[in-house]
Amino acid sequence: MNHATELRHRLGQMFLVGFDGTTVDDNPALVRLLAEDQPGGLLLFDRDMAQNRRNVVEPAQLRTLCAGLQACSPQPLLLAVDQEGGRVCRLKECDGFPATVSAAILGRNDDLTASDRAAETMAVNLAALGINWNLTPVVDLAVNPDNPVIAQLGRAFGVDPALVTRHAAAVIAAHHRHGIACCLKHFPGHGSSSHDSHLGFVDVTEGWHKDELAPFRALIAAGLADAVMSAHIFHRRLDPALPATLSPAILTGLLRHELDFQGVIVSDDLQMRAISDRWSLAEAVGLAIEAGADMLIIGNQLAREPQALRLGIAAILDLLHRGRITETRLQASLARIETLKHTLGGHYS
Repeated sequence: MNHATELRHRLGQMFLVGFDGTTVDDNPALVRLLAEDQPGGLLLFDRDMAQNRRNVVEPAQLRTLCAGLQACSPQPLLLAVDQEGGRVCRLKECDGFPATVSAAILGRNDDLTASDRAAETMAVNLAALGINWNLTPVVDLAVNPDNPVIAQLGRAFGVDPALVTRHAAAVIAAHHRHGIACCLKHFPGHGSSSHDSHLGFVDVTEGWHKDELAPFRALIAAGLADAVMSAHIFHRRLDPALPATLSPAILTGLLRHELDFQGVIVSDDLQMRAISDRWSLAEAVGLAIEAGADMLIIGNQLAREPQALRLGIAAILDLLHRGRITETRLQASLARIETLKHTLGGHYS
């Protein structure tokens, strides 16, 4: 293998991508993606935006799919899902999976035993399926009850930072008992927004409060943050020009340095319109990496771009060749991703 090919494969590890298909068999595009581009992880969806089946039919099928994906991949995969509980669940009761409880209900009841039990059920199921990364918990504060993408969907435990922190900690601990990594989201806080960043530009400058950082800060300090997902929100007092996902001030200055986060910084989906309406995929990848992101989500859910992963890898190579980023910096990101993979399978201390 020549150096250029080896470098491309290493950079593929910096992407978490969505794909089409409910089986590895008779899916040459998927097999080729795994063999040639070697993504660090795959993101599972039950249905696409038109409500067609995407990756999930029922438990036995999904278990076979996950095993097949790992068998086809030259490197161990992060197999990720948004299984928050309540309305944001890719593994639904109607498809044969266990029922879930929303964060809003758990927070309202404020019973840590109930939160632990709900997360335990979820984690046992994920582990049995072969899924090793749950992109939860949401630690946004429900400060705007009319927020269409957080409070209105029941995704937040509540408005009190201490309550959010203790229930998030219970959820994470239950996942860790079964070797499942978690991801805090959406940094630096999406709970005060009035709009949905899936649909366009979101400015939280006037409504955001520093208390929204508190759960992130506490969970990072407690060693419970495997990964942190950035929000595509704009806050002019934190960065006058760029949304959080693309902001060095927010990802590197605030999250990496001030909060001393040493784990994986993962972007929210770069195909969401808060990003894609203004930047091309290649531009967004470049800016997010320069900002300090380690891993980038390309869901291929809001838009279908068959060559998205290759475009993303090419964008990082371009940064490297133009001297905008160093190989040492990329190696640091790859080391964090490798560390995350090594924590899976029940090896949490």
